[in-house]
Amino acid sequence: MSLLPRLASRLLLCAALLPAPAPAGAAGPPAADEAPDSAPEFTLVTLNLYHDRDDWPKRRVQIVDTLRALEPDAIVLQEVLQHEGLPNQATWLARELGYHWHFVTTDPPSHARRYGNALLSRQPLIEQGETLLHPLDDHRTAGMARVLVDGRPLNLYFTHLHSAPDGGAIRAGQLADLMAYVEATSDGIASAIAGDFNAEPGAPELAALREGWDDAWAALHADVDEEAASTLNPAYFASPARIDHVFLQRGRLHPLEAELLFTTPDAAGTWASDHRGLRVRFCIDDPATP
Repeated sequence: MSLLPRLASRLLLCAALLPAPAPAGAAGPPAADEAPDSAPEFTLVTLNLYHDRDDWPKRRVQIVDTLRALEPDAIVLQEVLQHEGLPNQATWLARELGYHWHFVTTDPPSHARRYGNALLSRQPLIEQGETLLHPLDDHRTAGMARVLVDGRPLNLYFTHLHSAPDGGAIRAGQLADLMAYVEATSDGIASAIAGDFNAEPGAPELAALREGWDDAWAALHADVDEEAASTLNPAYFASPARIDHVFLQRGRLHPLEAELLFTTPDAAGTWASDHRGLRVRFCIDDPATP
């Protein structure tokens, strides 16, 4: 097929997948066209767990109940903690939900206290890995897992970048490490990157992602105001900010739906976390996928 017909075909596909615009201020998922029958769908959740602060035994009930009801295909977690009196939070959640898991940390396995990031998956992980992010004294990692979606491989990368408000240069370096890791391990397979980036989507340090990756929330909620789109829980933070993201490889993964989770406390007034969760549904329509 010549280049022009291929471009025309791609434009028609993208037009068919674009959702109707969300009303201003809405935080829930907008109306969206479904993926073509041939394009398998995948649902991904990212959530900063807030480690064991503010009564984890109570908070985890709401988290498990919500995720069990939603049944996402994969869950990305940040600020995952374990210590002598606390079983690994990701492992505990995975067992409660019946998911496979992959926990990454800079802490040696021999340490009782380990802190890091994790991915939970409904499907077995056919490949997994991790890398360290610089500077090493910031103790940041990125993880990778490969799963099959209706027989088609998909790469899931997850991370948690430097947190200081004035740390843009450090985050830029960490993102460069992450993108080098993606380049070295993706094997030409369609990929998604998710996590807590501690940076809003327009921040200079995220420029490398804007070159070839789509911000799933922004693609579907362009008119939502900053307060409604904030992934920081207003019960904990005075200023809204959207710093938890799901980025989809442009032209290979197409966002269909995006919504914030844990936007209200439970009946007893307990919040799930100091962050809101982000759930993204997307489709894989990628003839280049092996």
